[in-house]
Amino acid sequence: MRDGQEFPVQPAMPSPAAEASPLAVRDLRRRACLTQMEFAAKLGVPVETIRNWEQGKRAPRGPARALLAVIAHAPETVFQALAKA
Repeated sequence: MRDGQEFPVQPAMPSPAAEASPLAVRDLRRRACLTQMEFAAKLGVPVETIRNWEQGKRAPRGPARALLAVIAHAPETVFQALAKA
């Protein structure tokens, strides 16, 4: 309530940074039963990128964040598609 008027309360949206947190990236990789090197090779990125994401030195952005979100829901489908590319 503000100035005598009611306003709807909007639910807090999770921040994009929370979805791509270091623990989330590490969890995705571990759920896929992959080492950092294997995960990096499947994604086509340097292993240093995976290490930086997992250590919180950097966060995945743009296409990488979208790819990780899809991997969270259908990892085998993503890895099969990437292997064919």
